Parts: sequence; structure tokens; C-alpha cells
Amino acid sequence: MPPSHRSNIVLIGMPGAGKSTVGVILAKHTSRDFVDTDLLIQTSEQRSLQRILDENGHIALREIEERILLSLDLTHHVIATGGSAAYSEKAMMHLEKESIVVFLHVPFAVILERVRDFATRGIARAPDQSFSDLFDERYALYKKYADLTIACEGLDQEQVSETICRRIGADARV
Repeated sequence: MPPSHRSNIVLIGMPGAGKSTVGVILAKHTSRDFVDTDLLIQTSEQRSLQRILDENGHIALREIEERILLSLDLTHHVIATGGSAAYSEKAMMHLEKESIVVFLHVPFAVILERVRDFATRGIARAPDQSFSDLFDERYALYKKYADLTIACEGLDQEQVSETICRRIGADARV
């Protein structure tokens, strides 16, 4: 299905890239509903992402995330995914059926400035994996699944949303 006929917009990218904030703005600009899959995970599990990591590990969090993503049956939504969504090929293929996938690319140095709570934010990573290694590993996955990559450096969330609207041909008027 051509991207123009897909009714959802899925945002992927690193923690701190602005997926949730941009998602809310983008939903308003395009008259879509908004879903944050990290919140769906926390509601489903009745605990925070960090608590899931502490109690069950990063692989368990990724498995829960995959289950939640595969359960989505949405149209005309903006979906902000968790930073590790791209680890699941099955989930990404499921999302791509009805969605334009947009990678919010923010340089590593900017992510480092934004994510000050790396150790407690609920980021699914191997215990010995550095944030830099995680960034490099995920970047390749984000590029693999993205229909569209938005270079976010130097843009505020409104500008990112307007850029996405322009690039996909959506109505950017509030």
C-alpha cells in the first residue's frame, strides 16, 4: 500500500527524540487520535517501564512491547512507539501495514543533553551496553523501517510536526 493511503503515522526514534511531544502536536495538526505505546505497556503491566526492567530484564520489556504493538488495530492515529520498538521485525511489519513510519533523528549529543536519567528512565538495553552503543545499534534499525526520516536538530516540536506534515502531504493547520 502506498504511504499516502496509510492512515496512521508511527513515530520511531531514541528516548529523548520527542516522539510523545511531537506525537500530540502532530495528532492535533492532522486531526488524528494519539497513542503512546509506552503508556499502553505501563497500563497493561500495571508498573513502570523501569520496574519491568528491574524485575524482568530488557528482553522481557521488548517482548511485552512486541505483544502490545502486535495487538494494535488502529486507523487514523499518531502512534508514538517506545525506543525499542524497532527491535521487533514482526511488530514493525504489523505497524507498516496501516502506517507511515517516521524516524525522528536527533544527534547523539542532543539525546545525551535531553536524557539525564539514562539509568532510571526505563530504556531497554543490555546491562553492560553503553548509551552510545545503544544509539548506534538502534539507528540502523530506525533507518531500516523508516518511510521518512526527519532531521530534528535545531527544530522545536512544532517545526518537527510541520515538517512531517509537509513531507507526507497532511494538513498542517491546527
